[in-house]
Amino acid sequence: MHTRRSKAPFAVAAIVACAAVTANADEVVKIGHVAPLTGGIAHLGKDTENGARLAIEEINASHLVVGGQKVVLQLDAEDDAGDPRTATQVAQKLVDDKVVAVIGHLTSGTTIPASKIYSDAGIVEISPSATNPTYTRQGFKTAYRMVATDAQQGPALATYAEKSLHIKTVAIVDDATAYGQGLADQFADAAKSLGMKVISRDASTDKTIDFRAILTKIKGEKPDAIMYGGQDATGGPFVKQAQQLVITVPVLGGDGVCTGKLVDLAGKGISQVICSEAGMALEKMPLGAAFEKKYNARFHVPIQTYSPFAYDAVYVIVDAMKRANSTDPQKIASEMRGTNYVGVLGRTQFDQYGDVKNPVISLYHYVDANRTLLDIGSDVSDVVRVTEKGKSPFRFRSGDDLSVFLQESTESTPLAGRRFFHIPLQQSLRRLTAVSV
Repeated sequence: MHTRRSKAPFAVAAIVACAAVTANADEVVKIGHVAPLTGGIAHLGKDTENGARLAIEEINASHLVVGGQKVVLQLDAEDDAGDPRTATQVAQKLVDDKVVAVIGHLTSGTTIPASKIYSDAGIVEISPSATNPTYTRQGFKTAYRMVATDAQQGPALATYAEKSLHIKTVAIVDDATAYGQGLADQFADAAKSLGMKVISRDASTDKTIDFRAILTKIKGEKPDAIMYGGQDATGGPFVKQAQQLVITVPVLGGDGVCTGKLVDLAGKGISQVICSEAGMALEKMPLGAAFEKKYNARFHVPIQTYSPFAYDAVYVIVDAMKRANSTDPQKIASEMRGTNYVGVLGRTQFDQYGDVKNPVISLYHYVDANRTLLDIGSDVSDVVRVTEKGKSPFRFRSGDDLSVFLQESTESTPLAGRRFFHIPLQQSLRRLTAVSV
């Protein structure tokens, strides 16, 4: 007679073993990245994607543990093509993909509309490059940026133009995007406050490549300089055509044009370009050289602009995870304001809006077709506009006596430009002695 042996103990053992494996399995956590990976500025989008990817690969190699659980990060990379409508669709896709945070978007025109979707979902969005001030002034507790804003970049460019180039008249052209027009507006306001005359304003689009009609008109106006608000894909042809029309005045631009690729796009006109970047120059970053070496070894292409900012943004998210002891998006969001992370860029901290504290503007020109650092914005921005409600802007230079204004200033008449300067307390508050953007 055969004895029937029960299989129950084996079944129970198998269930326990499976449960143990499940309990010890790595948790896969998705971090989104969004930028244009197709179109005229795809090289800029790929640059920030590479920065984010490099950080994630390093963190995974270090065997991240959050809340006692092994965590593997996964980059969910998406293409918004630099289009605002596509950006909102991609943002919703990332929400549906259950990412815990997003690095992006690249441009202000895509970052701003996408930010509401992330805010509604309680997901942190850190843009490594969007500079329009509106982005962080919408009241969203999930919106952050790693760079300075156009409210700092525009005045830094204008101040350099007035102080170092002695520009008296300027013509302004922008691409009618949230970024290009926003930067041009900030530049125009600062230029006027510095006594420069804006002799014309013209608008194109972010797809325009033929600027000859606008440039021919500007040539007849004979400005001392031209300011262009837009990206390198359009800024390059703009500069090239200006040179072809024998317009030899300086062409000022923001971070959108301030790239390595501009050299190829602008041709011989590149020597006329002076441009700004809304962050510290790579060669000035505390760990910039080490980052560049790692980046080049991994991707075999040169850094364009904002890959170090995307790289540090990933580490900022992971730092918030560790402090929250959780990968839950809302718990990550609750820790973001307390960020005090030291990385490639130096120390990253955020103010009450989600902007970086102590932002920096870097200025460049092109020497022998190489982008070369001119100056740091805090060294040139010693002209500050302070606006009292209902009155015209005050204008101060280093050394001006501020004591009367400071005594009269109250909560109802704040120093509206206070983010552009600081006054050392140890120097009795009587003179404007130091300026930073």
